[in-house]
Formats: sequence, C-alpha cells, structure tokens
Amino acid sequence: MRSALFRRSLAGFAAAAVLMTGCGSQGADDPSAAERSAAPSPEPASAESSPEPEETEPEEEIVLEFGDNSEQVRELQARLKQVDHFAGEPTGYYGDVTVGAVSQYQEAGDLEVSGTVYESTWAALTAETTEPTRDEMYPKKLVMGYGENSDKVRELQARLGQLGHFDDNPTGYYGEVTASAVSAYQRAAGLEVSGTVYEPTWDKLVSQTAKPSRDDMFPPIEVPEVPTATPAGLDERCMTGRALCISKSTNTLSWVVDGKVRSTMDVRFGTEEYPTREGQFTVYWKSRHHHSTLYDSPMPYAMFFDGGQAVHFSENFAANGYNGGSYGCVNVRDEPALAKLFDEVREGDKVVVHW
Repeated sequence: MRSALFRRSLAGFAAAAVLMTGCGSQGADDPSAAERSAAPSPEPASAESSPEPEETEPEEEIVLEFGDNSEQVRELQARLKQVDHFAGEPTGYYGDVTVGAVSQYQEAGDLEVSGTVYESTWAALTAETTEPTRDEMYPKKLVMGYGENSDKVRELQARLGQLGHFDDNPTGYYGEVTASAVSAYQRAAGLEVSGTVYEPTWDKLVSQTAKPSRDDMFPPIEVPEVPTATPAGLDERCMTGRALCISKSTNTLSWVVDGKVRSTMDVRFGTEEYPTREGQFTVYWKSRHHHSTLYDSPMPYAMFFDGGQAVHFSENFAANGYNGGSYGCVNVRDEPALAKLFDEVREGDKVVVHW
C-alpha cells in the first residue's frame, strides 16, 4: 500500500511540474509559439521502456491468533511451556497471556515480534520442542499435597479413615503419614500412585465416603491433668525462674515457673547416632512454622536451645510413638499442648535436659 501511495505522489508531483513549466513567463531566448507548434512531437515511449511494476512478497499465512480457541492453541501453549515462555497451564484459548508468551518467544528467537503465530513462528517452535503429551496439554489439577496444613487436609484424613487408610486422629498436616495413606488408597482404588491428591483422587475419594462431621475432623483430645505436686525426680535447676525441665528418665517435659509445674507432656529424644545433649541451656530462638532445610522435614513450634537442637512437634512421634527417634531434637506429640506452651515460653527462658 505504501508503494502505491508513493507512486501516486510521484505522478501528482510530475503533473504539477508540467503545469508550472507551461505557466512560466517567456524569456528573450524562448522559441516562439509557432516554432513550438512546428517542433516535432515526441514519439510515445515504447512498451519496452515503461517501468516494471514493483514485486511484493506474499504475506505469511497466520496459523494461530488472538481469539482462537482450539486444541492447536493448547498444543501451542504446551510447547511454549517446554521452552519456558508460558507459565500457566494450557487452556486452549488464545488470549492476552498467550499473546504475551508468543511475543516473548519471538523476541528471544529473533523473529518478527507480533504476538501472532505465523508459519515461520510455528515452524521454529515445533522444531525446538517435542509433541506434547496429553498430560502436558490437560494437566491434572492439584488439590493438596505434602507440606500443606489446613482444614482440607483434616477432611482428607477423616475420609481416608472411613476407608481404613488413616488410623490416627486428623491433624491437618500433610506429612509422610498422610502421603503414605493417600498412596495406599490410590493403589486400592486403581488410581495412579503418587501420594499426592490430584482431582481424580479427590473426586473418587469423595464419591466413596461421607462428609466428615466436625467431631470427625476435630476429635476431642484428652489432656492429662497437670500434677499439683512437684513430680519426683524433677531436677533442682528447674525449681527457680522459668524452665523447660526435660527428663530423659521419664520421657517428659515439664513447664515449671517459680517451682510450680504448669504443664507436662510426653517427649522423645534423639537416637544413639544423634543423641540429645544434656545440660542447662536457654531458648535462643522460636520459630512457629519452622521447616528443617538440613533434613527437609517440618518442625512446628520449634524452640531452639542448643545449636540445631530444639523442642518441637513431631507428626512421626504422634503417629508412631517411641518406634523411632529424632536427629537430636526433643519431640513432642501433643500439638495443641505444645502450641499453648509455645505462646507462653519466651526467648531467654531456661532449658534443662537431665536424667
């Protein structure tokens, strides 16, 4: 179009030039009108001398563009995801997100940036990617998985309990015990065994179980009565100030303030390879939602007292009792009691680990 406009501008300019020449004043050396009329007329230009029309390259065919909704758009999005230019999940709709992803791919590949998939863009993309699998084009949606802590996990645990795949009280935390229970259910139900709850697992579990009541999800917890007298064998270092008094002889932790026991709970210690150190320490750091980077495991309500050793809740202790041990930490299995204690203990409080 620009070439045509340019040619028309040139033609107009030439016509204007002829008109200006014809209207100019005559000089002394100008030939007379008669001489001009007698002058032979210029011969018309031959066909061979006429200018050739400009050749234009044919426009590329569009393969996909904004507004399309198809399986091929899903394939486009899955291929863009393979080369890290599409962060979401394939939807099949070519909207603003896909336009942006295509533009980024074109810019990275030194292609004309348009946000539209022309033949050259599609050819380049298919050359550097593989045919997407069905899971890539229709990814399974995650419902819940390892590390999550929510009421939804409590419901999962209660539903698994109805089918005999979860023997403990719901905790709301998705740890190793829950992952194993999910795997057992998936295996029994003929589903893909992953230990993670995707939509197919959740849909089938819901169809096979009843919605748990609140008591099913939050069963009453029997909290042992706090002894009013000082427990036998309580270390004398615990009798002054504020102290977490931890006995290896009785496997108990007593919270003692000014010589009075406020609460007592069961504890578990490190193994022979990773023993819990004895002595008098102080709480130097509290971390409510701590996760161990060294052992990649959750340590809720962690109260650190000596290097990496801490008092914290252990789902494994809650599920398996004394069949196991820690990497040196003091494990507690009563999560509600420890949560309350965590709020009462201050950094700087005394910790006494003794026999």
